[in-house]
Amino acid sequence: MEELPLIVHLQALRRVLIISMAAVVTGFLVVFFLWSSRLVQWVSDPLINEGVKLIYTEVSEAFGAQTKMSLIAGAVLGSPVVFGAVWWFVRPALHKRERKTALVYLSAALILFILGVAFAYRFVFFLAVNFFVTMGDNMATPMFSLGKYVDFLFAFLIPFGIMFELPVMVVWLSRLGLITADQLVKARKFIILGVFTASAILTPPDVVSQCMLAMPLLVLFEFSVICCRVMGQKSE
Repeated sequence: MEELPLIVHLQALRRVLIISMAAVVTGFLVVFFLWSSRLVQWVSDPLINEGVKLIYTEVSEAFGAQTKMSLIAGAVLGSPVVFGAVWWFVRPALHKRERKTALVYLSAALILFILGVAFAYRFVFFLAVNFFVTMGDNMATPMFSLGKYVDFLFAFLIPFGIMFELPVMVVWLSRLGLITADQLVKARKFIILGVFTASAILTPPDVVSQCMLAMPLLVLFEFSVICCRVMGQKSE
């Protein structure tokens, strides 16, 4: 394989960054001007249906919430282009077998991230919100700040997506020969401690959110041990 000068790689990387930024900005503009209000309404409806009022206390808070939602949605909308640009950049450096392996890992990582976010939003997030609303019942009237609600939403969802990457990371390390299933089993108690520590760092500062992230992660860990055992046997 012919090696190219460093300046050629830097120019290619610059092209990838420009394409990626253009894709995200384009996605952001499309979402912001077409769907930003409906997007905020969509994530707010379950809360409003529970009788909780959403307010904003700063002049730019509603605009900031729409901008943040649009930016996240725009990044998701532009992610196929970003993925394609990155793949175009790294593909020439990989052999045929490495390309297939990389595609499998990247596809699995993307699917698990989406599953983690979807799982958190569908099954966990509003349970946590209802818990907090119930805890404050008869003490005060619940009225949530729109900006803080959006911040809490993403501070809750994104860690689930990141931590759902655990099986991919474990399998990758096992394929490299750095860990084995038996080592994971022996280190289970330390991993449980690490899971709860990571959950405490990544989620909002409350026990409910931390436990709701830690429990699925422990299930994923046990699933990762099985995957590691199977993949380890294949790699031998």
